[in-house]
Amino acid sequence: MFIKNTKEQQRRWRLILGGGKAEGTGYSLSKVDSRMDQALAKLYNENESKKGGLGGSAPRVARWLGDIREYFPSTVVRVMQKDAFQRLDLKEMLIQPEMLEAVEADVHLVADLISLNLIMPEQTKETARQVVQKVVDELMEKLTLPMQQAIRGSLNRARRNYRPRHTEIDWNRTIRANLKHYQPDYQTIIPEQLIGFGHKQKRTQQEIILCVDQSGSMATSVVYASIFAAVMASIPSVQTKLIVFDTSIVDLTEMLTDPVDVLFGTQLGGGTDINRAIRYCQKQIEQPQQTTLVLITDLYEGGNTTALIKRIANLVHAGVQVITLLALNDEGAPCYDHHLAQTFAGLSVPTFACTPDKFPDLMAAALQKADINQWAAEQEIVLARRG
Repeated sequence: MFIKNTKEQQRRWRLILGGGKAEGTGYSLSKVDSRMDQALAKLYNENESKKGGLGGSAPRVARWLGDIREYFPSTVVRVMQKDAFQRLDLKEMLIQPEMLEAVEADVHLVADLISLNLIMPEQTKETARQVVQKVVDELMEKLTLPMQQAIRGSLNRARRNYRPRHTEIDWNRTIRANLKHYQPDYQTIIPEQLIGFGHKQKRTQQEIILCVDQSGSMATSVVYASIFAAVMASIPSVQTKLIVFDTSIVDLTEMLTDPVDVLFGTQLGGGTDINRAIRYCQKQIEQPQQTTLVLITDLYEGGNTTALIKRIANLVHAGVQVITLLALNDEGAPCYDHHLAQTFAGLSVPTFACTPDKFPDLMAAALQKADINQWAAEQEIVLARRG
């Protein structure tokens, strides 16, 4: 069926085609549309891009960033920023304060800033910290409540005592659970199920270790892992540790009260020695049966693979619940070492990628000692399988 071409359709085609390719559309751009067209051309026109369409100075880039923020919604701006950093190699521009003030901040920008932390001039670091703080605050607001509810709920379920002694009965919860057994003739409830407070424990019930690969490919995973670690560290009944690594190891546990400090304590990039990091984590474990070790890495091992496999097998045999996340980000399917992932799966180590919205429920399932493979299957998450 033929659809009559409207002015809005002509306008959109003119903006899509851009430059000389737009000749013959019969549509003239308004002043505002012309500026929008120029902003798109500087990034996506081949001739402009080859000549460095955004120019060689940070002020010029900042003006371009201001233009795209004016003409496009924030979701589109973030895509264009990411394309600009990749196509035109503008990452070094992020060390300029005026650039940071114009940029649309998101988790990918935070990863870029953290990777540039060591070469960033002092006058830029405060601006960069403000940008990172803004993104962290937004993510904390979004992720904190689901994380706390999931973990506290799982611990409460684990502690619930269904065969309490008289002095241990939680009468409020018992009454609510047995309201359907109210007896009008006797004007009372006949409880069929008693619910107790559970037994108090002197030590932390569960220990969680997040061991995070900080090589460049894991940048956004580092950001999310740091924020989740900070949230879990705020829950008294869980002891949380955060270890980041490349070929060296940094224990950031003491910094978990401030996620921004944690992020600036990482150093994205470099090689990968997973075996060395697992050896360090192994030394931190005091109660294997009460410990969950979450290894977040793409499994591209630059160290001793044979020793790593043996070490993971020993941890599983000792009773540590080991989970490998190939990525913790919004992007979906990661690039990872399939052979090592299959080997881990053969050691009964669930191995898969996880989006941030699924992570709270994953940790809740882990703390309840649920079958993580079954949980992942129910969530329609694709697991690495034994080869």
